Amino acid sequence: MKHKLILLFSLSLSITMFSQENTQSFSLQEAINYALENNRAAKNASRDIEAAKQQKWETTSTGLPQISAEIGYQNFLKQQVSLIPAEFFGGNPGEYQEVIFSTKQNATATATLTQKIFDGSYLVGLQSAKVFLEISKNAKAKSDLEIRKAVINAYGNVLLAEESVAIIEKNKAILEKNLFDLSKMFENGLEEEESVEQLQITLSGVKSALNNTTRLKTLAYQMLNITLGLDVYNTTILTDSLESLTVQNISLELIDSSLDLDKSIDYQISQNDKRAKELLLKLEKSKALPTINAFLNGGYSAFGDDFDFTSKDKKWFGSSLLGVTMNIPIFSSLGRSAATQRARINLEKSQDDLIETEQKLKLQTAAAKSDYQFAIEDYDNKKQNLNLAERIEQKNQTKFFEGISSSFDLRQAQTQLYTAQQEFLQAMLDVINKKAELETILNSINN
Repeated sequence: MKHKLILLFSLSLSITMFSQENTQSFSLQEAINYALENNRAAKNASRDIEAAKQQKWETTSTGLPQISAEIGYQNFLKQQVSLIPAEFFGGNPGEYQEVIFSTKQNATATATLTQKIFDGSYLVGLQSAKVFLEISKNAKAKSDLEIRKAVINAYGNVLLAEESVAIIEKNKAILEKNLFDLSKMFENGLEEEESVEQLQITLSGVKSALNNTTRLKTLAYQMLNITLGLDVYNTTILTDSLESLTVQNISLELIDSSLDLDKSIDYQISQNDKRAKELLLKLEKSKALPTINAFLNGGYSAFGDDFDFTSKDKKWFGSSLLGVTMNIPIFSSLGRSAATQRARINLEKSQDDLIETEQKLKLQTAAAKSDYQFAIEDYDNKKQNLNLAERIEQKNQTKFFEGISSSFDLRQAQTQLYTAQQEFLQAMLDVINKKAELETILNSINN
C-alpha cells in the first residue's frame, strides 16, 4: 500500500509539472516579444537574412583565387598505332613502319590556380548581393510589423471572447432568476403566460449566443497560439484586460504624427526594388565588356607499361603553365541590346512603382488616421450608449414586475442592452486594432 501511495504521488507530481510547463501567461507586450522570437514566419525571415549573407559571400568568393586539383590515370587496353615512313629507319621509300609512341599506362596529377582580373558582371554582382541583403532585412522588418499587428488582433479577439462570455453568462443568470420569479407569479395567477414565454424566448437566444461565443473563444485561443509560435492546444493565460488596453491605446498624438517615407518599410522595399532594377541594367551593359582571367597550373606525369606509379623509384616529370585569357564580345545578333532594353523597361516600371507606393502610403496613412480617430470617438459613444441601455433595461425590469409595462417592452429593452454590450466590446477592440494598423503604416512602434 505504501508503494502504491508513493507511485500515485509521483504520478500526480509529474502531471502537475507537465501542465505547468504547457501553461504560459502573457501581457500584450510579452506576447509580441515572444512572437517576434518564436513565430514561424519571423524565424524564417531571420533565416532569409542569414541565407542572404551567405549568398553575398558566395558572390564575393567567385572573384577571389580559386584552386582546383585533378588526378588522372589511363590504361590503354589497346594502344594506338601510328604509321611512320619506313625510310626514316632505313627502309624502302613508299613503305611505312608501325610505331606505338605512348606507354600502355600513364598517370597525371595537376593543380590549377585561377584568378579573375576584370569582369564587369562580377562587380555588378557584388553590388547586387548587398542590395539582396538589404531586401532580406526589409522583408524581416515587414514581417515583424505584420506579426506584431497579428498578435495584437489575436490577443484582442481572445479578450473580446472572454468579456463576451462573462457578460452573456451574467445576462443568462439574471434572465434565469427573472424567469423563475415570473413563473411563480404565473403559477399564482399574477402574470400572463405570454410574459413567461417572452422571457423564455430571450433566454433561449442568450443560451445559444453563449454556446457560440464559447466555441469562438476556444478558436481565438488557438489562433493566438499559432500566431505566437506555440502549439495550437497550448494553455495560454492573458494578463491584460480589454478595457485597460483600450485606455492605453488612446493616443491623440499619433493622429497628428506625419508620415516619414524613409521610415516606411514598404517605401524602403520599393526603393530597393528600384536599385535592383538599376543593377540589372548595369549587368546587361557590362556583358558587352571584355573579361580577363589569369591561370597558373603545375603538375606531374608518369608513364609505364606496368602499374608501378606508387613506387618510390618511379620517375615523375613536372610541368607548369602561366596564362592570361581575354574574352571579347563582338557580335550577338542584337541579343545583348534587346536584353539591355528589357532591363531599362523594367527600371522604368520600378520608378513608377516607387511613385505609386508613395501615393498609396499617403492615402493609407490618411485612411488609417481617420479610422483610428473614428474608433476613439465610437468608443466614447458606445460607452455612453451602454450606460443608457443599462438604465433603460433596469427601469423596464422594475416597471414590468410592478405591472406598469409589458413583457414585450422588457424584451425590447433587454435586446437593446445586449446589443449595446457587444457594440461596446467591439468598439474597445477597434481602438486597439486601428491603432496597430496606423502604427504599422507609420512604422512608429514604441515598446
